[in-house]
Amino acid sequence: MSWAAVKEKKEKGDPREYLIVDRPAPHTHGRDGVEDLEEALDRAVDWLLSRQSPEGWWWAELGSNVTITAEHLFLTHILGIGTQELWDKIARYILSEQRPEGFWANWYGGPGDLSTTVEAYLALKMAGVDPNSPAMKKAREWILSQGGVEKTRVFTKMWLSMLGEWPWEATPMVPPELILLPDRFPVNLYSFASWARGSILPLAIVRVLKPVWPISPYARIDELFPRGRANADLSLPRKKSIWGRFFYGVDKALRSYERRPIRSLRKIALERAEEWILVRQEADGCWGGIQPAWVYSLLALYALGYPLQSPVLARGIAGFERYGIEDERGFRLQSCISPVWDTGLAMCALQDAGLPSDHPALVRAGTWLLGEQIFVGGDWQVKCSARPGGWAFEFDNDVYPDTDDTAVVMMALLGTSLPEENKGFALRRGLEWLLGMQSRNGGWGAFDRDNTKAFLREIPFADFGELRDPPSADVTAHIVELLGRLGYRPGFRPLDRALRYLLREQEEDGSWYGRWGVNYLYGTGAVLPALAACGWEMADPRVRKAVQFLLARQNEDGGWGEDIASYGRVELRGRGPSTPSQTAWALLALLAGGEGQGEAVQRGIAYLVRTQREDGTWDEPQFTGTGFPTDFMIRYGLYRHAFPLMALGRAREGR
Repeated sequence: MSWAAVKEKKEKGDPREYLIVDRPAPHTHGRDGVEDLEEALDRAVDWLLSRQSPEGWWWAELGSNVTITAEHLFLTHILGIGTQELWDKIARYILSEQRPEGFWANWYGGPGDLSTTVEAYLALKMAGVDPNSPAMKKAREWILSQGGVEKTRVFTKMWLSMLGEWPWEATPMVPPELILLPDRFPVNLYSFASWARGSILPLAIVRVLKPVWPISPYARIDELFPRGRANADLSLPRKKSIWGRFFYGVDKALRSYERRPIRSLRKIALERAEEWILVRQEADGCWGGIQPAWVYSLLALYALGYPLQSPVLARGIAGFERYGIEDERGFRLQSCISPVWDTGLAMCALQDAGLPSDHPALVRAGTWLLGEQIFVGGDWQVKCSARPGGWAFEFDNDVYPDTDDTAVVMMALLGTSLPEENKGFALRRGLEWLLGMQSRNGGWGAFDRDNTKAFLREIPFADFGELRDPPSADVTAHIVELLGRLGYRPGFRPLDRALRYLLREQEEDGSWYGRWGVNYLYGTGAVLPALAACGWEMADPRVRKAVQFLLARQNEDGGWGEDIASYGRVELRGRGPSTPSQTAWALLALLAGGEGQGEAVQRGIAYLVRTQREDGTWDEPQFTGTGFPTDFMIRYGLYRHAFPLMALGRAREGR
C-alpha cells in the first residue's frame, strides 16, 4: 500500500501499514555545498512527518539476518501450523539474501556465518527447495568447507536437536534448577542479562525434556556432516581459561545429575520455571519483545503439554503477525520492533530541525509516549528499589523497560508542549527510575543494574552473543545528556559519578566504545553531546583528543563510516565506507565539540546534502545498529533518516 493510500484511510487500519521498510531508492539529486541545507532540512522533515501514524508513533523495520525467519519456519513445523504457502514465501526471502559465494552473512557485506548458513539451508530444504539447485549446491559446498554441522554454535545445535538432526546429549546442560538458586548465589538466574535469562530458562525446560519433532526424510541434512553422522564430533567446545575449565567440569557434573536427578527437586524446578514464563507473557503475546525469548518460551510450554488452543500459546502465536513483513521478496520476521525508540528519535530530530514544541505531530507523538510509560514491576527490581517509571523499546514489553529508551523519550518530551501536570509527572517518575538504575561504577546498563559478571562468558552454553548487561558509554552518555538538558551540572552526585565513569572509559585514541551502535563513531557521537549538555568544558584535552579522533577518520567524500569488524580490529576504529547515520554521529560530536565552522563539519554537511534522495530521506543498506557485537547486528530502518536530520538541524542552529 502506498503512503498516499495509507494517509487517505479514514479508519485506523493495520498498524503495519505505517511500518517504514526499505524500498528502491529514487535517484539522489546530486546537489553540493551547504547552501542547500535549508532545502535538505525541509525535504527530510516532510518525509518524516508523512510517515507518522495517526496514533502518533513512528515505526521502521528492524533488519537482521535470516536466522530469525528460518527459525520461524522451524517453529511452524514444530507446532504443526506451517503452510506451504508461508514456507514458499520464507524460502523466497532467504534465497534473496544469499551471497554469490553461497553463504549467508550476519550483516550487509559481512563474511559468511556457518550457523546462519546451516539454518538457512535447512529451512530451504524443509520448504522443498531442490537440493540440487545451484543455490543449494553452493551453500552446501561452503558449509562443508567450514567444517559442517559439527562446527555450528550451541543455539543452532539445539534447534537441530529439536528437529532430530543432532543428539541432545551433545548440547550443554542447562538445568531448570537454576531458578531455585537464591539471588545471593554467585550464579543465579538474575546474574544473566534480561535477554539471556528470558532464553536460558525456557531452553532449560526443553533441554531436560529433550523433545524431538522430526522433519521429513527429504529434508534431512546428512550431507552436511563431512565424515558422516556416525563419525561426527559430538564433544562440547572447551574453553582454555580457568573459568572455562571450571564450567566444563560443572557441565560434566550436571550430566551425572541428569542421569539420576532428585525427582522432587526437578519437579519443583520445572513448576517454578513454568510459572516464571507464564507471568512474563506480554499483552501482545510476546516475551520480552524479542524473538529468541518468545520462541523458546512457546517451545517450552508446548513441550510441557500446553495445547495450541490454550490462551497462552494462542496469544503467543498470534503475536507474530505484528512482527512479520511480506513484500515482493517474500516473508520475513523481525527479531524485535522499535516504535518507542523510533518515536523518541524522530521527535528529537524534528525538534533539532526547528519544529515548534506545539507542532501537532510532536504533541501527538508526545501524548502517545506518555501512555507508554511503565508503572508496573519487572525483573530490574531484583537489584533496584526505585519506583517504576521507565519506557520500553516495543509496543508491549512492560517487564523490561530500558534506560536508553527512557533517556531518549524524556529528552523528546522535554521539547514538546504537553499538559504540564502530565509531562511533569512523567519526567519526575522517569528520572527517579533512571537514578535508581545507576550501577556502582557510575554507568548505566540497558536493562539491569550491576549486571557485570564477566565469567559467565566462559560457560559452555555461551558461544553466541552476550550473557550480561554491564554499563556502557553510549547508554550512560544518553542519560548524562538528559541530566544536562534537565539543568543538572557537575556537583550533582549521580552526574559526577557518571562523568567519572565516562572519562575512565575513554580509549587511548580518544574515542568511546559503542555497545549498541557501530561502534566508536556511535560511542563518541553520544559522549561529546552529553558532555556539552551538562556544561563540560569543550577545551578539555580529553574532548580535544576525541575531536582529533573524528577529524582523522573523515573519508574523502566528506562522510564517515565504520566497519563492523572494528569490534575486533583496532585498526578499523572509525574507518569504513561512509553512511548517513555514522556521518551524522560524527557531526553531532564535532558540533558539540565546537567544530561547527570547521572544514570537516562543512564537508560532512555537504555529504549529507549531496546523498539525500529526492524524496527527502537517505539510503543505508549497511547495518549500523548492534544487538550483540558481530554476532547479531541490526539495521534500524529509521537511523538513516533521524540522525542525519538531527545533525543538519543542529548544524543550521550553530551557523
